[in-house]
Amino acid sequence: FFNKEGDFNNLTAAAYHKKTHLLVTGFASGIFHLHELPDFNLIHSLSISDQRIASISINCTGDWIAFGCSGLGQLLVWEWQSESYVLKQQGHFNSMVSLAYSPDGQYIVTGGEDGKVKVWNTSSSFCFVTFTEHNSGVTAVTFTSTGYVVLSASLDGTVRAFDLHRYRNFRTFTSPRPSQFSCLAVDSSGEIVAAGSQDSFEIFIWSMQSGRLLDVLAGHEGPISSLSFNPMKCVLASASWDKTVKLWDMLDSWRTKETLIMNSDVLVVAFRPDGKELAVAALNGQITFWDHENAVQTGSIEGRHDLQMGRKELDKITAKQAAKGKSFTTLCYSADGQSILAGGLSKFVCIYNIKEQILMKKFEISCNYSLDAMEVICVSKEMKEFFLWTQNNITDLYKLFLNIAKCQIKFLQNYRHFKPEIRVTCVRFCPTGRSWAATTTEGLLLYSLDSGLIFDPFELDIDVTPSNIHKTLSQKEYTVAIVMAFKLNEKKLIQEVIEAVPSSEVDVVCSSLPDLYVEKLLEFLASAFETSCHLEFYLTWAHKLLMLHGQKLKTR
Repeated sequence: FFNKEGDFNNLTAAAYHKKTHLLVTGFASGIFHLHELPDFNLIHSLSISDQRIASISINCTGDWIAFGCSGLGQLLVWEWQSESYVLKQQGHFNSMVSLAYSPDGQYIVTGGEDGKVKVWNTSSSFCFVTFTEHNSGVTAVTFTSTGYVVLSASLDGTVRAFDLHRYRNFRTFTSPRPSQFSCLAVDSSGEIVAAGSQDSFEIFIWSMQSGRLLDVLAGHEGPISSLSFNPMKCVLASASWDKTVKLWDMLDSWRTKETLIMNSDVLVVAFRPDGKELAVAALNGQITFWDHENAVQTGSIEGRHDLQMGRKELDKITAKQAAKGKSFTTLCYSADGQSILAGGLSKFVCIYNIKEQILMKKFEISCNYSLDAMEVICVSKEMKEFFLWTQNNITDLYKLFLNIAKCQIKFLQNYRHFKPEIRVTCVRFCPTGRSWAATTTEGLLLYSLDSGLIFDPFELDIDVTPSNIHKTLSQKEYTVAIVMAFKLNEKKLIQEVIEAVPSSEVDVVCSSLPDLYVEKLLEFLASAFETSCHLEFYLTWAHKLLMLHGQKLKTR
């Protein structure tokens, strides 16, 4: 039907709403049509992008239509009657490379290989502003201490400052000769901006106020991989592939205060929040801790085995052998400075206790087996064919080469498509200490100790009255009655409802109680123990609540 006029590309997605007889069709060209069936009356058609529409969904009333464009990472919700967007969200086109929390933990800024800088709200999970001024991949992003300015470094040779009040690029920092910036740091006052270069091995220092280049720090003999300002002192730490970490004193005309020699190329440095310790991750897989004041190493963690590398489909060596060349590429201290987060070319993020130098927990960031390097043992059909000649003990050189050539042709035929490799590009702890975030192949992931958005289906309205609570109680809907009683927050009513629950039902009620009311109920029980004569009954409540919800409460 759609191709008879030859105007449109292939149909890629469709959805039908039964009640309203609405047919929505999406095409490879990014156009969608709305038709009314059975007469096929065209209501309207619109182009939402130049990428193919991958999926379509209609809500239950038939008013809103959701479109997904996988090519751009786009999600659109369209209200067709008013012809307006309800929701417009777009992720990074390529993988995210860097992230940073705002000082209050409310926002996260991310930079991607697509050259975009995006700012996300941590509570709603939505991106509310995108800056597209960079012409090449963004390598590092950070907030200033005020939380109103975002800085980003890019391979296009610029460091840009963005204002979150007016959403504009108000300052652009450049070097005298074009340089590709690989890392970025801003001091605790927000006045000094530093960026490290990949090609000239120099560190550039600018003034935020004037935008003027203040100094160029030379001394490293390899690309600068990481920069970090001491939160408490005017000291900048720089890491390089030349196996050194240099400490530069801002107050002493940027002279090198100390040079720490490592056994391997240094990939990342991070100061502890109190500024008294420096963590360094190197190419040999080690994380070392330094007292930078005295240039003394205080500890080390051998973390390569904890990364637990997966085997890629075309790897000729086992995951165990491949792991010998892998290391952590991103580090971050927890807010209290007692733990350190580390991630790299793996599906795991490790959290270590620094004092004990032990692995506390490993977070598996993905279970998506369509990504490469997810499995430790990976033997594909092509790999089996590739190694057939070893099993058959072929001595004829001609046959051997012929077999290899055939397998290589098969590889090319089967692997023309790109299969992204699982990796963690950046980890950051929230300044509040309650959550941390990671940019990965799967996107931006947030891990939190708090349950965050507590889903509470019983909203306070005019129906929550004492008479209705008694009515609910008589219908034996005990959980609903308890929640309603807590909504009104009258102590005598709460006591009446709890004491009306039969002891045989306590277990069931405790298991179905929303998290929000578990703590309220425990607080009530604690005060009731002082006055009530029903000691065993209240102890049963307390015991059941703690057995079912104790683990969740403990984490908080």
